[in-house]
Amino acid sequence: MLSDIAVRDAEFSDLPAIVEIYNSTIPSRMVTADLEPVSVQSKTHWFKEHSPSSRPLWVIDHQGKIGGWLSFQSFYGRPAYHSTAEISIYLHPDFRGKGLGKYMLQKAIDACPRLQIKTLLAFIFGHNKPSLQLFSHFEFEKWAHLPNVAELDGVERDLIILGKRVTP
Repeated sequence: MLSDIAVRDAEFSDLPAIVEIYNSTIPSRMVTADLEPVSVQSKTHWFKEHSPSSRPLWVIDHQGKIGGWLSFQSFYGRPAYHSTAEISIYLHPDFRGKGLGKYMLQKAIDACPRLQIKTLLAFIFGHNKPSLQLFSHFEFEKWAHLPNVAELDGVERDLIILGKRVTP
């Protein structure tokens, strides 16, 4: 599958597919703190915050179908944190377990010098073992553990913040 995918900057016309993939993760209570599906309209501002030159939003294009996406988000919204970004990866259910997470995360790490990013952060629920393992594979370290800060269907969940310095 990796041989027949293209990774490209997202276009506004991709937003419905991006939202669909995001919404597909909500029922699992493993990936996002949203409890109800979000709308394309509610994600328009978020989409426009991305910039190919500094905070890209990439999509995985497989023969015209969006199989997933990766975003770089500014951390904390203050100028002193410009070289730090939060990274998120979401895959369509049909594209999970095929190595795309590793492929995309490596691509993101490799792009950091060009994007002037020195530190990557990932915010992952403590019970999301697949994502924790993915980031651990790339030597992200646990930088914070926030116990019981999320409540998903009456169950309190931990948030783990993983970090990695990506400067050469």
